[in-house]
Amino acid sequence: MNTDLARSEVDAAPKRPRGRPRKTVDERDDGNRRVALLAAAASLFRRQGFAATTTRDIAAAAGMQSGSPFYHFKSKDALLFAVMESGMHAALARQRSAVKESGHADKPAHAQLRQLVQVHFDVLLGPGNDFVPVMLYESRSLPTRQRKLLAQLISEYESLWTPVLNALRDSGQLRAPVGLARLLILGALNWSVQWFDPKKGASVQDLTDAAMSLFLN
Repeated sequence: MNTDLARSEVDAAPKRPRGRPRKTVDERDDGNRRVALLAAAASLFRRQGFAATTTRDIAAAAGMQSGSPFYHFKSKDALLFAVMESGMHAALARQRSAVKESGHADKPAHAQLRQLVQVHFDVLLGPGNDFVPVMLYESRSLPTRQRKLLAQLISEYESLWTPVLNALRDSGQLRAPVGLARLLILGALNWSVQWFDPKKGASVQDLTDAAMSLFLN
């Protein structure tokens, strides 16, 4: 073969792009559909309960055909766990960010607790935040292995509160033992999912004010 001809053919050949190939439109849309399914499932599981919600309900709420959820999740049970896991990862990210911000601002311990409480209320009661409330009241529907995985995430989340509560205990602003105080505080905050109604006039800020008055001297 002529050398010049061979070289020209090589130069003319399309060059392969370096690095990771870009996602196609369909691949990007698959990610969006998964997010839509999680949001729809979380909302329905919270309003109707896990047992009363069908995959057909979830698909309809997400604007999909009835069989579409099984393209992304093997079963309704797998979708339930994904909702809870996603909710806990998001809650952890928000609280870690709050803790980091408090540390940089060198806030006093009571101000740090207030920030933790407010973020927790936002996670539970904010618009579209159905994920963690589903975990609080539907985790019994999961198999033991998945409940253990969630328990690890919950333990990480609760551990973020301990240094602040220790500081409050040392300063005399918190009278209860730290371990019990953490359980009682989070239990009280979590129960707000059952009764809070923004239409009745109270806001998340009002709840935070009331909680701080109850928990500290």
